Amino acid sequence: MNQETTHHVNVSDLNFDVLKKIRGYLRRMVDAGGSDLHVKANSIVRARINGDIVPLSGEILSKEDALIFAKELLRTRFPELVEKKELDLVYPFDENTRFRINIFFQMEGISAVFRLIPVKILSVDELNLPEIVHSFAEMERGLVLVTGVTGSGKSTTLAALIDEINRTRRKHIITIEDPIEFVHKDRKCIINQRSVGQDTISFGNALRAALREDPDIILVGEMRDMETIEIALHAADTGHLVFSTLHTLDAKETINRIISVFPTGEQNRVRMTLASVIKGVISQRLIPTVEGKRTAALEILIRTPRIEQLIAENRDIEIPDTIAEGKELYKSQTFDQGILDLFLNGRISREDAFAFATSASDLKLRMEGLSTTVEKGKLGVDEGPKVFKEDEYFGLKE
Repeated sequence: MNQETTHHVNVSDLNFDVLKKIRGYLRRMVDAGGSDLHVKANSIVRARINGDIVPLSGEILSKEDALIFAKELLRTRFPELVEKKELDLVYPFDENTRFRINIFFQMEGISAVFRLIPVKILSVDELNLPEIVHSFAEMERGLVLVTGVTGSGKSTTLAALIDEINRTRRKHIITIEDPIEFVHKDRKCIINQRSVGQDTISFGNALRAALREDPDIILVGEMRDMETIEIALHAADTGHLVFSTLHTLDAKETINRIISVFPTGEQNRVRMTLASVIKGVISQRLIPTVEGKRTAALEILIRTPRIEQLIAENRDIEIPDTIAEGKELYKSQTFDQGILDLFLNGRISREDAFAFATSASDLKLRMEGLSTTVEKGKLGVDEGPKVFKEDEYFGLKE
């Protein structure tokens, strides 16, 4: 380790010139509608805008300037970065803009990724999520999971659900996060938000303590390990409503991931508990829209007697078909059903629908089936032979 990185930081020695330059990039990224800024030693600064990584300038950030930037950003917390090699924190840019930052060492020096956190918490409707998502904010007990890859909007969806509860019910909500992203003010609810590392030692410790703090609803930022999953299942089983996230691709993988964390001898017990407490799984993928923005395509599992049976009997492979079959009655949906709805509503292109579908061939068959339906005049269009045109179908209801 370079000796310079081990020194404590004297804030009075810093002029914050590099940080000011990075703040300029942050402003440009926000103005361009970006979501993440990537700062890397010996490289140019780049941003993720509408899903793509694009350069913001041709200027190389030297290894020395990256180190100075880290000291200016972290100040007295810089020795903590040296010790832990990576650090999470929230950076208030101005009164309307905040960023979640992960700063870390890599082979060429220091890198940092700034993720934009909207100050305004968007509602379920403003996020254009399916109507059934509201039902998760109305539940009294059980486990609700929001899943997806990093950057798929899990925290945004959870914030919308917590905000809806906060505005409509009188409950005690405890959130355990790393770090806290969306800040909730008490409205009808009491909300205690705890940051791992700052307000508690670990997710497990905070979750165990939460059970003694008279909660109605517990949000666990991420179910990272067996201890956290075990306590979360116990909390849901003892009458609490528990929200959490997992980095899984869909509902079936989510069920498998939770159970596979446990030793083989424990898996049957965990499977039975999960079958009884799971209320729903919302899995997300962000897809480019025709307006050049991004929207969330959702797979939604709703716990039904059939779903409970499949989980309990280790028949997870049947879950996707059961989700699809429940669309009309339970408002559940697979990714491909959700993507088809987005396409038919004119929000995404045919190309992107196929690109993000679980099965592009199956989705194509569904589209061709709808095309045939329209041609035959079954949806109230003019009778007689007619070539299916996507823009003529948009807005029609089945």
